[in-house]
Amino acid sequence: MNLNNKRIVVTGGKGFLGKHLIRRVEERGYQHISIADLPEYNLVNLSDVQRMYETLKPDIVIHLAAKVGGIGFNRENPASLFYENIMMGVQLLHEGYLRKIDKFVALGTICAYPKFTPVPFKEADLWNGYPEETNASYGLAKKMMLVQSQAYRQQYGFNSIFLLPVNLYGPGDNFTFRSSHVIPALIRKFHLANLLAAGDFVGIIRDFQFNKETEFVIDGEKLVIDQDSSPETLHRVLKHFGISLIRDSVQAASLASAKRSDLPSSFLSSPRPSDEAAVVPRLVTLPSSLVAVVEVWGTGKATREFFYVEDAAEAIILAMERYNKSEPVNIGAGFEISIKELANLIVELTSFTGQVVWDGTKPDGQPRRMLDTTYAQQEFAFKATTGFREGLKKTIDWYRGR
Repeated sequence: MNLNNKRIVVTGGKGFLGKHLIRRVEERGYQHISIADLPEYNLVNLSDVQRMYETLKPDIVIHLAAKVGGIGFNRENPASLFYENIMMGVQLLHEGYLRKIDKFVALGTICAYPKFTPVPFKEADLWNGYPEETNASYGLAKKMMLVQSQAYRQQYGFNSIFLLPVNLYGPGDNFTFRSSHVIPALIRKFHLANLLAAGDFVGIIRDFQFNKETEFVIDGEKLVIDQDSSPETLHRVLKHFGISLIRDSVQAASLASAKRSDLPSSFLSSPRPSDEAAVVPRLVTLPSSLVAVVEVWGTGKATREFFYVEDAAEAIILAMERYNKSEPVNIGAGFEISIKELANLIVELTSFTGQVVWDGTKPDGQPRRMLDTTYAQQEFAFKATTGFREGLKKTIDWYRGR
C-alpha cells in the first residue's frame, strides 16, 4: 500500500519516541505529518480529541502519547496513570472510527503482561494473569486499547493494530528523577556522582537545570538549585537521590546514617551568595580519602529487555505499512539482562570508580522481562539492529554532551 500521500498524526510527537519516529518517517518520504501533543492538545479531554481530528484530518493516527514513569512514579500515581491513559486511548480510537480513518496504530506496553509470565513473553500469554502491582494501573489502561481495537475490528471492520514495545532507551530520553525509567536514571546518577567526585559543582547545577528539576522539599525544608547554590545544598539534594561521598573506611551498609562529618569542612561551609563573588567554585579539590557512592533501588536480580529508540521507530513504521491484523505484536530486541549487570555496564561506560549500594528495601518490579519477537519478524520483517552496548554508549555520550 502506498501511504506517502496519507496524512499521518503522531500523538505524543514531541516526546522521546515521537521525535525519533517523526524524523524516521520524514526520512522515508512521508510528507504530511502532524503532531498532536501538549499544550495544543490535551488528549485526555474529548473536546481536544475532536478538535484534533477536525483540524488535522488524519488518515492514519499513531498513538504514542502516554502518562508514564518508573517504579517510584507508578507507585505514587496509580489513579492518574489509569485515568489519563485509558481516556486518551478510548477517545482517540473511537473518534477515529467515527471519522472512518484508514488506520489506528496503538502503542501498548510490556507492563500489560502478567507479573509471572514465562520468558520469553509470547503474545498468547498476555491474558494469563494480573500485571506486576506497581505497573498494573498503567499496564491495564493501555491494555484496554487492545480490547477496544479487536472489538471495533470485529463489529465495525475498523483497521486498528496494537503493538507491545519493551522498555525503550536512547538519546533524548526522560532523565528526570521524578519519572525516569531505569536506564536514564542510572546514567544520570553515575554522571552526577562523577561530577561530585571531581568537585564540579557548576556541572551539577547545569545538570539539574537541564532536567528542569530545581526545587525540592527535603526533610521539610525547601531547597532551590540555581547558579548561587552552595555545595552544601547540592550535597543535600544529591544525597536525597542516593548520591553521596563517604570516606574509604565507611562501610556501605551504614550509608543511611552517614553524617556530615564524612565531608570536608570546605564542602560544608561555603559562604552564602553575595554581590561581590560567585558562591560556587567551578572545581573543588576533594580529599582523596573520599569516594562517591550511588544507591540503586532493589536487589539487582530482576531482569529486563531494552529496546533502542531508533529501532522502535523502525518497527512502528513497518507495522503501519505492512500489518493489518487484530492480534497484538511484541516489538523489542529479544535479549535479557539483570539490573545488576546493567548497572555494572553503565559503571564501565561512564568510568565510575566509586561504590554501588543496592537498597533491597525498595521494590524490584516484575521479576523478569524479555519478549519473543518472532511474530513481528514473520508479519512485517522487523528485527532490531542496534546492539545493547552500542545503544547504551550512544545514550551516555548524548547525555554527557547535551
